[in-house]
Amino acid sequence: MGRCKKRHSRDEGRLRDGFTDRLKPVKPLDLSKIETVNDLVTQMSFTSFGGRSVGEAADVLFEMVRDEDCFVVLTLSGAMTVAKMGLVICDMIDSSLVDAIVSTGAIMAHGFVEGAGLVHFKYDRDMDDTELYYAGYDRVYDTLELEKNLDDVEIIFKEVLDGIKRDTVLSSHFLNREIGNYLAKNTKMRGIAKSAYLKKVPIFIPAYTDSELGLDLGIYNRRAKMNNEKAFSFDPFLDLEYFTDLIMKQKKMGIFTIGGGVPRNWAQQVGPYLDIIGKRLKQGGDFKRYSYGIRICPEPVHWGGLSGCTYSEGISWGKFTPPSEGGRWAEVYSDATIALPLIVKAVLERMQGRR
Repeated sequence: MGRCKKRHSRDEGRLRDGFTDRLKPVKPLDLSKIETVNDLVTQMSFTSFGGRSVGEAADVLFEMVRDEDCFVVLTLSGAMTVAKMGLVICDMIDSSLVDAIVSTGAIMAHGFVEGAGLVHFKYDRDMDDTELYYAGYDRVYDTLELEKNLDDVEIIFKEVLDGIKRDTVLSSHFLNREIGNYLAKNTKMRGIAKSAYLKKVPIFIPAYTDSELGLDLGIYNRRAKMNNEKAFSFDPFLDLEYFTDLIMKQKKMGIFTIGGGVPRNWAQQVGPYLDIIGKRLKQGGDFKRYSYGIRICPEPVHWGGLSGCTYSEGISWGKFTPPSEGGRWAEVYSDATIALPLIVKAVLERMQGRR
């Protein structure tokens, strides 16, 4: 017969009570004690799973915006404006919770529609996508963008471009500022570009041609060439260097990421860019990392995609300050249309609408 392994049971005299090890207790969510969104989100930070991550994200955002040395970058991907999160983003801008925005072109294009006072509609599951195409309805999951809306804002964008000298080399932050300027002067509606213009918050679109705005600029240039007129030049490196110069001036940085994609990495890569500038050119570089990070994204890490990569992974690239050196992060695996309004409203209540 084989030897039996000796089994050891727990010694009741050595069992710990949690408090002696300074563990933080979880607490039941008590709806009877909730009067504000901040009350709810604060209690959620003492629960578990996704609720706790929402509460902890609000804590990190609150700390980040209270830090007077921190320059906050908001990165946006997904269909946030079609999904009617545009005014939440406006609230963040208007309340000075963000200092720069890096976005997909689609978010800004559909936000342009919203800011011009045009309307999106609910999609009905009984609708046929082929019929939607011929009727001029472009579907974004459960919401409809009108092709007429896009045609209407193209007319506005053409007017904006008509007011720019043709020898101007364009960039995304320049064009977003010009659109914001137009909307501030000509519309009463709130919108991301308008709020950003009024608060002097630059908006960068790294993949500008991947959007209706990029296509509209392409049409404008084609029309100019057909009329034997000078077309605009567009230089994305103007965005890269402008953003890099902005970051160089900051004592501390924080990043609030919705989704992932190009906006997330474009904003994050500024640290490695400054590092290799110093290493390869011996001047003009620096060692800069994000000290705070909040990420709302349902993408899991195990697919290996950038949108799902953790802030911990980013440490290895020199993008983030590790917790051992004071870095603070919160990662929320959730639909942003659920988590973002809760987090922002809770923090605005804590800040009483002011930074």
